Amino acid sequence: MTRLEETETEYNIGARIRQLREEAGLSLRGLAELCGLSFNAISRIEHGENSPTVATLHRLASALNVPITDFFTQSQAQMTVFTRAGSRLRTELEGVTLESLGGRFANQQLEAFRLLIAPGSDTRHSPVVHAGEELVFCLHGHITYYVSNQPYALEAGDSLYFRATQPHCWHNAGQETAVVLVVFQTQPKMPLLWQQHTL
Repeated sequence: MTRLEETETEYNIGARIRQLREEAGLSLRGLAELCGLSFNAISRIEHGENSPTVATLHRLASALNVPITDFFTQSQAQMTVFTRAGSRLRTELEGVTLESLGGRFANQQLEAFRLLIAPGSDTRHSPVVHAGEELVFCLHGHITYYVSNQPYALEAGDSLYFRATQPHCWHNAGQETAVVLVVFQTQPKMPLLWQQHTL
């Protein structure tokens, strides 16, 4: 059994995106055409000059035909991943800190993240649509999730479970950071896990 204990806390997501792009044999312009982002936007992300949004990560994952967890792990065979508190791979996105809670398995079926959503963070301008199902569990603070334009106000202990083919986004209208657990169901047999969506 292969066991990996993650000990890194800072992670260069831009470099990992570049690695996956090059492994796919894509130029910057080629990836830009596939995901609908500009050449400059992708270049700035890869060079660490700009932080991607969660919606942008979905677009990039769809174009590269990988799950989002691939942005947080190196290519290696894993059977078990043990992560100590405070040692998760994390990256700063626009208005949110994204922490990976798992590794990358062959035919992986779940992708789990801990999100720290800053006050004022609002993704209603870029709702996400992807295959599978999604579970949201509010650990701390308050966050409003919108699923097909229907608002759901979550407080600590509240959960939301929905088919992710519906447009969904969030808004933190409070004065404190909301901490949320998000679990995606993957679709390993589908050619593209994440569908294109509007920024």
